[in-house]
Amino acid sequence: MLYRAIIAAETVGSTGVSTLSIAQIVGISERNNRRDDITSGLMFLDGWCLMGMEGHRVDVDRLLRRLTEDRRLKGLRVLVDKPIAARSFCEPMTLCDDPRAMVGAVGLADLAGITGYQAEKIVGLKLAA
Repeated sequence: MLYRAIIAAETVGSTGVSTLSIAQIVGISERNNRRDDITSGLMFLDGWCLMGMEGHRVDVDRLLRRLTEDRRLKGLRVLVDKPIAARSFCEPMTLCDDPRAMVGAVGLADLAGITGYQAEKIVGLKLAA
């Protein structure tokens, strides 16, 4: 059975701000996700990140543990954690190219107070784009 988890967290330092930090995160995440058969999407906006991940329970749980221990993130919240019939993400790591538009489309100015419902709407919008 497949599962989807979506997390939101504040980023620490230059995480998600500099092009170099984003490239490093995406590169390592893509490699790890290929190894673990996880598909995912990631967005950074104003010191926050939102990440959706899909895969088998054991693999999603392993990734959630790594993210919980990641010093580049603080205040990590699991917004969604549920079984799914099929994957929505197609790639091991997809980076959102217009996070402000996606967040604005669900009526938010930032990611600080995002809910699970809004996070799933963003995933749906990204996939429809």
